[in-house]
Amino acid sequence: MTVRIPGTRASDDVETLAQVQFADPYQWLEADTEEVRQWQDQQAEAAAAYVRDWPHFDHVRASVARLLTSRIASLPRAAGGLWFRTRTAEGSSQAQVIVADEPFGSGRVLFDPHDENPGEPPFLSWISPSPDARTLAVGVCEDGSERNTIRLVDVGSGTLLPSPPSQALMDNWTGGAHWLPDSSGFLFTGVDDTSTEWAQSVWLHRRQTPSTTVVDVPWRSRDSYRTVVVSRDGRHLIAVERLADPVPVAVASLGDDPGAVEWVPFIDEVDGTVVGHLIGDEWIAVTDIGAPRGRVVSVRLDSPTPNDPSSWKELVPESDAVIRMVTPVDDALYLSEFVDTYARVRIVDVTGALQGYVPLPGRGALAEPPFLLMSVLPEALGDDFLFGFSTLTRSAGVYRHVPGTASLETLREPDITLASTVIEDGWATSRDGTRIPFHIVRRRDLPLNRPRPTLIHAYGGFNAPWVPHFSGPLAAFVEAGGVLVHGHLRGGAELGRDWWEGGRLRNKQNCYADLYAIAHDLISTGVTSPGLLAVTGASNGGLLAGVAATQRPHLWAAVIPRVPLLDIIGACHDGYGRMAVGMDFGDPDDPDEVRRMARFSPYHLVEDGVDYPAVFIDAGDTDPRCPAWHSRKFAARLQAATRGQAPILLRIWRNAGHGWATDRETTITENAEWLAFTMKTLGMTPRAERS
Repeated sequence: MTVRIPGTRASDDVETLAQVQFADPYQWLEADTEEVRQWQDQQAEAAAAYVRDWPHFDHVRASVARLLTSRIASLPRAAGGLWFRTRTAEGSSQAQVIVADEPFGSGRVLFDPHDENPGEPPFLSWISPSPDARTLAVGVCEDGSERNTIRLVDVGSGTLLPSPPSQALMDNWTGGAHWLPDSSGFLFTGVDDTSTEWAQSVWLHRRQTPSTTVVDVPWRSRDSYRTVVVSRDGRHLIAVERLADPVPVAVASLGDDPGAVEWVPFIDEVDGTVVGHLIGDEWIAVTDIGAPRGRVVSVRLDSPTPNDPSSWKELVPESDAVIRMVTPVDDALYLSEFVDTYARVRIVDVTGALQGYVPLPGRGALAEPPFLLMSVLPEALGDDFLFGFSTLTRSAGVYRHVPGTASLETLREPDITLASTVIEDGWATSRDGTRIPFHIVRRRDLPLNRPRPTLIHAYGGFNAPWVPHFSGPLAAFVEAGGVLVHGHLRGGAELGRDWWEGGRLRNKQNCYADLYAIAHDLISTGVTSPGLLAVTGASNGGLLAGVAATQRPHLWAAVIPRVPLLDIIGACHDGYGRMAVGMDFGDPDDPDEVRRMARFSPYHLVEDGVDYPAVFIDAGDTDPRCPAWHSRKFAARLQAATRGQAPILLRIWRNAGHGWATDRETTITENAEWLAFTMKTLGMTPRAERS
């Protein structure tokens, strides 16, 4: 099919950052105007027509629908002798809340977003029951952006309660509502709409009044994620900030008036991670300070030198395993670890003495949140260790381990197991000699005796581990007869703090070099060839794909950036974008740093007359993290510059954001389109359709 995309007008606009100027010919596509919307719709129509012209599109869509699961398993929440969980009913596009007497008991529907808008039900972002189980707080997102507002539900009757907070939450990354021990109110992190910069404030909502007021905390960072949580014994409030390497910056004793607490600075002057939980008067935490692979320490609240790591008591020293998180359960500490990227859970007592290991159901990954700040939320704690777990070929199940026992209880079986598949571990060598791990997933009846259609999926950023979990829609590529490669690039967290530092800021190019090393290893070993090789990633992984298309255009047959950041220079003029750039890419106020970042900013790397690979850019028009204008500008620039015949397609979805709050039906079609594009470009016929 010949792709007919109308030409896009270019301008003489210039972008300036730190007094460094860049040509910006498609700056007009940043605006939300009727002209931009019409242009975007024309692009979407061309992209949809191209993938639907492939005769196997419906088959791929059906496969995606069958294989779609959440990467992060939704764990049930216990409160007041009841269990609360989310469930998506058969034929529904959004989840509802179930309350039951058991973690996965039949129970009853307590809240259903379809009741708010049957035609376009909103997304259920998070749930938080009060300790007395009389009130449920939920976050509801109406436009796919993740931005949500709070509803309060009477658990007994299921009716909505009046006067919830009016402030909006950016997302669910800070856990929603954190209830006070007496259930009289809760704390939450809201978006500060009065600020011209991206900023968050913590609010206290009291139910008796009702009233909502800002909690005055001595924060150390101006533009970081932040939250205030209640200690598990209900005696303290702990203020924690920084998304990727969180620290407890202040602690307050929780008296009769939670709005008038006295904050005492705690661990607020260290360069590193100190993430954990308050147990009694000790902060039990995993730290990478002095231990890139992590160690467990105890810091007393009354320590005269809490910012001096030499004064901390070491409970578990650094080892070959990467310690990611610590979870207190009864009198034990459960340590979530990585061993050669695979999950392991070690159990120690409060002195650090080894008690044993959780018998995990295979080699795979805990269904953990991607960022460490999300691991400090005490609501997940209980008398048992509940966790989700998946592998590269089996979707997440939910399990329970009771301290002191040798067995594992299955609370919910995995929904999907890829039949007759194999997982093979590999290591590539990057340009500086660093060994880069990756995993290959393929059908057992697909021998690697000649180059095969291959798709690399990777991330490599923000100290977020790209764990070997079930790939959901990407499993459709494996079932169709493709080779899926799960890459672990520097910039992530799979091999510890040094792995993050080795692929961020001035070392960011190492992340892309690691990707190319994996690609060349696959080619040199005969797994694939450049004409059969594709790469994809989302968010920072979308940036990765965009860099791959522009730095190494002849290495790929297809490149699929998803919800991507593609204009690093322009991103710095947005509060959230500037925060993200400063965290992982460079200093937007330093001219030399700006010039360096331009060397991996895909929009600025596009050159006229280059034969670029086939590109399918996939984004959402309400995305607050990587706004759709990144994708619009990059697509226009590529379409104008390429000299080849490979299609450059753009698909921006209405009422969809960064992927965390997209409804199920849109998610299915969205994944089916980019996968169909990939398979069509690589010349695949789904094996199930072969005669």
